[in-house]
Amino acid sequence: MTGRRTIGLRRISLYVTALTCAGAFGCAHRVATEKTWTFEGQPQHEAPAGWKIAATNPTAALATWQVIADPTAPTPPDVFALTGTDNYDGTFNLAIADAPEFRNLELNVDVKPISGKEDQGGGPIWRCQDANNYYVCRINPLEGNFRLYVVSNGKRRQLASVNVDLGTDRWYPIRVRMATDEITCILDGRQVLTA
Repeated sequence: MTGRRTIGLRRISLYVTALTCAGAFGCAHRVATEKTWTFEGQPQHEAPAGWKIAATNPTAALATWQVIADPTAPTPPDVFALTGTDNYDGTFNLAIADAPEFRNLELNVDVKPISGKEDQGGGPIWRCQDANNYYVCRINPLEGNFRLYVVSNGKRRQLASVNVDLGTDRWYPIRVRMATDEITCILDGRQVLTA
């Protein structure tokens, strides 16, 4: 997950089909795995177990990510939220799940932008090698867009973008599918990015 100000995440569901392909026309092996993260029962005002807090290009101390209650969550009560940061100007605050690791995946996350004067961007990251190498699709109400990026060696490169009317204090479902090198991202069941 990435964010620059306050973003609440209720549940992160990861549905994965890992493919080992024998050639261009077929696959010799299919393994399906599902991992769902929920935050109920996690200690309040702490990062949940199994998550590492990091940043790409940090300009200050790491951001504060914690489990908090949010009665507006799609399935209340608890969310994983970025609740504070002093980072600015090109820093991307991250919360990275320790495990599992997937190459091909379907990723579902609900994101709620709350506030931010410089930025309100946030969304899921995947194929994360470290804080400087990953894919991310994110919404940003301040810019009015939904974008897909690859971050390589700490440098972000845009792969796709669509302008969209976004507000704060509303939950947005983001769905990502990546199979080999094909990416599809869907926002709120309507806006689609491909790369």
